[in-house]
Amino acid sequence: MLNTGQEHQALAKFIEDFRHNMHRHPELSNQEFETTARIKAVLESHQIRVLNLPLKTGLVAEIGGQKAGKRVVLRSDIDALPIEEKSGVEYTSENPGVMHACGHDFHTSAALGAAILLKEREETLAGTVRILFQAAEETGHGAPALIETGALDDAAVIFGIHNDPTLPVGIIGSKDGALTAGVDRFAITISGTGSHAARPHEGNDPIIIAGQIIGALQTLIARNVPSDHNAVVSVTQVHSGSTWNVIPDSAWLEGTVRSFNQDTRELIERRLRQVLKGIASAFDTQIELDWQPGPPSVVNTAEWVDFALAQAAGSGFEARRVEASPIGEDFAFYQQKLPGAFLMIGSGGPFALHHPEFRVDDRALFPTAHYLAQLAVNALEHLNPQA
Repeated sequence: MLNTGQEHQALAKFIEDFRHNMHRHPELSNQEFETTARIKAVLESHQIRVLNLPLKTGLVAEIGGQKAGKRVVLRSDIDALPIEEKSGVEYTSENPGVMHACGHDFHTSAALGAAILLKEREETLAGTVRILFQAAEETGHGAPALIETGALDDAAVIFGIHNDPTLPVGIIGSKDGALTAGVDRFAITISGTGSHAARPHEGNDPIIIAGQIIGALQTLIARNVPSDHNAVVSVTQVHSGSTWNVIPDSAWLEGTVRSFNQDTRELIERRLRQVLKGIASAFDTQIELDWQPGPPSVVNTAEWVDFALAQAAGSGFEARRVEASPIGEDFAFYQQKLPGAFLMIGSGGPFALHHPEFRVDDRALFPTAHYLAQLAVNALEHLNPQA
C-alpha cells in the first residue's frame, strides 16, 4: 500500500497545494523566475540551504553534512511547455498558451517534499544530499548549464524521476542501460527555381525534391540501421509555396531522429548528409542541413537501478522493469558525469505527456516524496557504511 502521508498529513497537503499552485502558474524554459522564487521561499522557510550558484533560473538545495560522507543527488525539473491547457482540472493554467503538460510540477513538488523530509532527519544523514530544481529540461540545455556550475562535483550517484501516464499509480519502473532515446532535430532547406505550374520544365521544383527526401529518409532506418537497434526518423513539418498555380523556389522540412545507440545516432546523421548530397547532385540544386543534437540516451547504471527498485516497497510502491521509451530527457547529461538511475513513476493517465488534456493523479505525490527521501537516506548509508 502506498505511503499516503498519514504521519505527515500537513506536509502531504502542503506539497499537493504547492503543485496545484505551480500548475496554475507555469513558466517556459529559462523563464521560471517566479517558480524559482516560490521554491526558494519554501526551502528557506524550512532552514534548508540553497547554494549560491550562477543560475538564471532554477536552484540547488543541500541537506546534511553534519557527518563526513559521500554525496547523493536527486534531480527534479521545473519548466512548462508552450501548450494551451484543456485538462479541465480546477487548478488549470492561468498563463495562456503555457501548461505543465509533462508533469514537472509533480516532479518539483515531490522533490520539495523529499527535501523537507530529509531536513527532519538531517542530523543523522550519513553524508550530504543535493536536490536539483533544474530549469529548461524541455530545451535539452538545462542539465548542461547546471553541470557547469559545479553542483555535481564530488557527487557519488544521482537519481531522477519522471511521471509516466502509461503506468498506474503505485508502480515505479526502470531498466538497466538505455531507458530513453537520444534526441536530434533536423531542418532541411531546399533552394530550387520557381516557375509557372504549367511550365515546370523551366524551373527546378523544390516540392518534388522534398518528396524525394521524405521517401529517402525512411531508408535511413530500413536499410542502414541493424534490426536490433531501434531508431525513428520523422518529418514533422513541410512548408513550400503559397498558391495553386506557381511552383515555388524553395521548400523547408523539419523533423526528429530518435535512437538508443550512439553508433546508430552517428550513422544516421552521416547517412542523412550523404543522401542529401546525392539528391542535391541529382536534381542540380542546393540543399542545406541544420542538424541540432539534443540529449543522448539516459543510460542507467545496473547496480543503482537494482538498488533504487529495491527501495520501492518501503514507500508502498510495486517495482517493475519497463521497456525503453523514445522520449528525450536531458538527465542523460548527468549520467555522463556520474552513475545513477532514472525512474518512471506511475501517474495514472489517461492522456500522454505533452497532451493538452494531460494530468497527474495526486495520489502518487506524497508517496513519491517519501520514496525519494528514503532512497537518498539508504543510498548514503550504502555509500558510507561506517558513518
